[in-house]
Amino acid sequence: MNAIATASTDRKVHVPLGERAYDILIGPGLIARAGGEIASRLKGRKAAVITDAHVAPIYLDALLQSLEAAGFTCATLVLPAGEKTKSFEHLMTVCDKVLEARVERNDVVIALGGGVIGDLTGFAAGIVRRGVRFVQVPTSLLSQVDSSVGGKTGINSRHGKNLIGVFHQPDLVLADSDVLNTLSEREFRAGYAEVAKYGLIDKPDFFAWLEANWRDVFSGGSARIEAIAASCQAKADVVVADERETGRRALLNLGHTFGHALEAATAYDSSRLVHGEGVSIGMVLAHEFSARMNLASPDDARRVEHHLKEVGLPTRMSDIPGTLPPAEVLMDAIAQDKKVKGGKLTFILTRGIGQSFVADDVPTSEVLSFLKEKHPQ
Repeated sequence: MNAIATASTDRKVHVPLGERAYDILIGPGLIARAGGEIASRLKGRKAAVITDAHVAPIYLDALLQSLEAAGFTCATLVLPAGEKTKSFEHLMTVCDKVLEARVERNDVVIALGGGVIGDLTGFAAGIVRRGVRFVQVPTSLLSQVDSSVGGKTGINSRHGKNLIGVFHQPDLVLADSDVLNTLSEREFRAGYAEVAKYGLIDKPDFFAWLEANWRDVFSGGSARIEAIAASCQAKADVVVADERETGRRALLNLGHTFGHALEAATAYDSSRLVHGEGVSIGMVLAHEFSARMNLASPDDARRVEHHLKEVGLPTRMSDIPGTLPPAEVLMDAIAQDKKVKGGKLTFILTRGIGQSFVADDVPTSEVLSFLKEKHPQ
């Protein structure tokens, strides 16, 4: 696992997408240095900063001071925290704020927050004036290693998660490793599920490294930065190969088809289930389903579950508080997934640790039978 080192304490991962190329900077104190980093890359000097009620009291002032010191005129919008903020109502609120601030195409919209704020703000930046400059300042582990990278933006629908959106690449991602010290244990664990995912997709050595070093990743320091940089590099490699998810990029959805269905089943109630927890359960289900289909060894599924359980993540549907709807309802949510093509189910399955692949035309009857078997009746 080799992350890209720079002369400073930061790590830099470059995402080479031609005219849409950008850097991901990872390291301590980046919020305090954000103004200079953004000013050195963008011409405009108006900024609309979008954040939420959890993040704003901790980091908004520091970001604004940095931006204003670099010559930016700033407007701010503080939204409610939580998955339900990814809605049409809040999308219009963000768009109105950006227009009210007279942000032009060379100016910048900045998302300061976790995946919800990043997805929502990126969507707004992609459609206001048919696209304005966009910078991600992710404040959760999950958003630093996953949602802030790659240009997927969007909101939720009553039909499912992230079904409405656009591809709009950021111009810069600033992953300040210091902000992770303020996360709750639950939030950090949820983000860690996405870190583990990269090992399970196609980097078995990285997964083995995490099994040996996860405690150091949780405690902070160089191992944490190493894990974030390796995760960002892994995602960047996939995005460059398949920016708009026509093939290989779908592998990044390992565990997500099951996980998104479980999130919908809990009505996106974060007290019951957050995204990374859904992914954790989903990755175990994906490995177990692969074993059921005689594609992989049951030992691999047990190994995945052991590691995720060891770090404190839920691994079973029965770990979700409250009652889940019947398996048929979960199946309906899966049938609405963005990875359905021509009405046929597409899953990310595996032939072993780090051997994931895109499986088209998975039999609905097999999935439903499997869900009934795993459902906590």
